[in-house]
Amino acid sequence: MKIIIAPDSFKESLTALNVANAIETGFRKVLPEAEYIKIPMADGGEGTMRTLVDATGGKVIDQAVTGPLGNCCIASFGLLGDGETAVIEMAKASGIELIGPEERNPLYTTTLGTGQLIRGALAMGVKRIIVGIGGSATNDGGAGMMQALGVRFLNAAGTELPVGGGALEDLADIDTRLIDPRLSQVEFIAACDVDNPLTGSNGASVVFGPQKGADSAMIKQLDAALDNYATVLKRVMGQDVSQVPGAGAAGGMGAALLAFMKASIKPGIDIVMDVVDMKAQCEGADLVITGEGRIDGQTANGKTPVGVAKEAKKAGLPVIAICGSVGEGVEAVYEQGIDALFPIVHSAVSLKEAFSSCRKNLEREARNLATVCKMQILTG
Repeated sequence: MKIIIAPDSFKESLTALNVANAIETGFRKVLPEAEYIKIPMADGGEGTMRTLVDATGGKVIDQAVTGPLGNCCIASFGLLGDGETAVIEMAKASGIELIGPEERNPLYTTTLGTGQLIRGALAMGVKRIIVGIGGSATNDGGAGMMQALGVRFLNAAGTELPVGGGALEDLADIDTRLIDPRLSQVEFIAACDVDNPLTGSNGASVVFGPQKGADSAMIKQLDAALDNYATVLKRVMGQDVSQVPGAGAAGGMGAALLAFMKASIKPGIDIVMDVVDMKAQCEGADLVITGEGRIDGQTANGKTPVGVAKEAKKAGLPVIAICGSVGEGVEAVYEQGIDALFPIVHSAVSLKEAFSSCRKNLEREARNLATVCKMQILTG
């Protein structure tokens, strides 16, 4: 048998590669002669950089950057095995998990550190940069990122604005004369799994502002600031990004990538499957195993297990998904190509216990599944 193992990470427990290793370990106890092809996967969110580095034999590069509240922190970006592609997760430098709940204030948080990571990647001479936009602590429309790359955001008096989403309400002009010239020589691809516009009732501030610490007054202020930002962007850059799907991702970072980098916005799972050439990997396979930490109704909206399943079904392959837990609406994944779904936790446990025993439970569930597969083979 040729078995493809293509899971996402189990968040806060195991990387995608570690999940794949655990599943292989369990299967080998029953089917030691099978050929196992491990393909770590991700859908553009946290873990995408690590996954693509692991899948291509690349490397992770650490760098000191400015965190979302102006503090210094160590972030990282990935250089893929081709030596020409960098992968940046904006959450590594500007993410919500970098600051405590009591410190979150999107009026002041900045994406400056993400721009510094891009600058680091440019110094490596890459030809393309994949930017995973999600998990942000920010609502600055990517202005901080662009400030790190030489762009000046000015008020009516010609004074440069401070960082943070709130400052954009005073934006009157954008000076791009000192923008890093290397940006024009690089292809930018934004990995995004949301289609929210920059402004309005479904925009960055209204939908994502509350989880970043914004109250109702802040939300109105931030939305108005991004609306002003979009107006100035249209006048200076010649592009109206206010209602482009995905422009509101990561507090409006999508808008900056569109306006300044001419980036293409693609579903993260599609980008990852292109990089690992999932279509070719499925050729000659007998079974595909995928999974992630939690599978529910949202999984059907472009998450890793469904993305993998759809590609596998094009090759006529059966698909099994393994997960940490299941949630409301999980039945929807069966309509998207997943044939069977198996959670690894079978009794009431604390979240801490579930995390600590994740690998052991994965190996056990994989072994049980392999036994079922062997019985099916023996019975024809």
